[in-house]
Amino acid sequence: MSKLYVFGIGGTGARVLKSLTMLLAAGVKIDVDEIVPIVIDPDHAAADLTRTVKLMQDYNKIYNRIDHNNYNKNAFFGTKINLDIVPDVRMPLQNTENTDFQTYIGLPLMTNASGKHNANYALAKMLFSEKNLNATMEVGFKGNPNIGSVVLNQFAMSDEFKNFAASVGQDDRIFIISSIFGGTGASGFPLLLKNLRAIGDTQSGCENVKNAVIGAISVLPYFDVVPDNNPDETRRSEIDSATFISKTKAALSYYERNMTEANALYYIADNISKQYANSEGGTTQQNDAHLIELASALAIVDFAGLTGLSTSNGKPENIVYKEFGIKTEAIEIAFNDLDSETNSNIKKPLTTFTLFCKYLKEQLLDSYKSQPWAKDHKFDDNFLHLPFYKSELKDLREAYLQWLAEMANNVRAFKPFDLREKKSDVFSLITGEQPAKIMSLKSNYALFDDYLNTKQGKLKTDGSPEQIFVELFYNAIDELVKSKFRI
Repeated sequence: MSKLYVFGIGGTGARVLKSLTMLLAAGVKIDVDEIVPIVIDPDHAAADLTRTVKLMQDYNKIYNRIDHNNYNKNAFFGTKINLDIVPDVRMPLQNTENTDFQTYIGLPLMTNASGKHNANYALAKMLFSEKNLNATMEVGFKGNPNIGSVVLNQFAMSDEFKNFAASVGQDDRIFIISSIFGGTGASGFPLLLKNLRAIGDTQSGCENVKNAVIGAISVLPYFDVVPDNNPDETRRSEIDSATFISKTKAALSYYERNMTEANALYYIADNISKQYANSEGGTTQQNDAHLIELASALAIVDFAGLTGLSTSNGKPENIVYKEFGIKTEAIEIAFNDLDSETNSNIKKPLTTFTLFCKYLKEQLLDSYKSQPWAKDHKFDDNFLHLPFYKSELKDLREAYLQWLAEMANNVRAFKPFDLREKKSDVFSLITGEQPAKIMSLKSNYALFDDYLNTKQGKLKTDGSPEQIFVELFYNAIDELVKSKFRI
């Protein structure tokens, strides 16, 4: 069982993991058996992180209720997300809550025998500004990688890191997601990579970790934040998008000289951006989903399938560099604007899963009491009140449709679908494409029900109700998509 450990550092890491979960839910194929997500972020209350963890938990519950034997055609929820190795998903950082940076580094204790400040105190005062020293860390490092590089060095000492290392197999891979223009990601990526390659020889699993094939994506600026013009400088937000480019240049210069420990490095950015509300973290940090995060998730899919990568004694034997490109540069991106390889990887899965989610939301309650596909398999009121449908599948469905809507309304927009409810024109779904006509007296959701009725008699009935439900919908929609969209 091959595993891909995906470290998401900071807010960007959490949002890319969310996009990866959406792709896996839709059935995008990835060349591993399991994904093991691990988040490194001191901001435990971050709304982006909370949404991602809830999504992965719902995904995992659904996955565990579905039979994944080879005779089943269903591709939805096809890859296991392993939440057992790091049960809380997060790699903890100790002593970052309710404290400031100077207390964390013990600045007041840097004295000599007579109680006067010593050389270490003088060095710390030279390296860090007063604002740095007084900064709290419970919501992250707020664009200060110099602080993050000190604090994040501790995660390799945690029990969670030791459990991770001990679980790594000889053929497992590791991928790291980070932004390069903030604080947590910019400092966390080099430190994590260093700790992986220089893991102690006494640590269980050390050889497998040290010699693992490691990939990483550095996300360059792709959004701005509203400037904080508070006249009181002491209360002004430390997040300033005017510094994003200069920080990126400095980090890239460092990466060029020092980052030679990854087998594959991916870079991504966008020169068209939207301003988000200026939030330093916590429950107010909830950015809309973005095409850049989707493309970054696709880098993980690409990395899992790369061949010819190897590591010897902690050193990659060759390094691959990749960027993401689109065929047509437009403000609103649809499937036809994507490169042909990307299009072929995601168009059919996303279309199939979007139809699944829209049917559940718009039509299921109008059909389940009268249609043979529902009555024959007892998909009745009792079934719809099971946790599988009432909470897990419903919550994930809503999260998925919201994810698509957020990308469609962002800048640059990714708008592959018309998500409006159109019961009289259900299959005019894909942006810029007309669905093919089918020789049938039925149309729209009546046609959908007809495909479900045709497929339901051919299903194996020895599985759980949840398995039969998902398998039935996948088989019916798969045929619909082939007929209506030729994909």
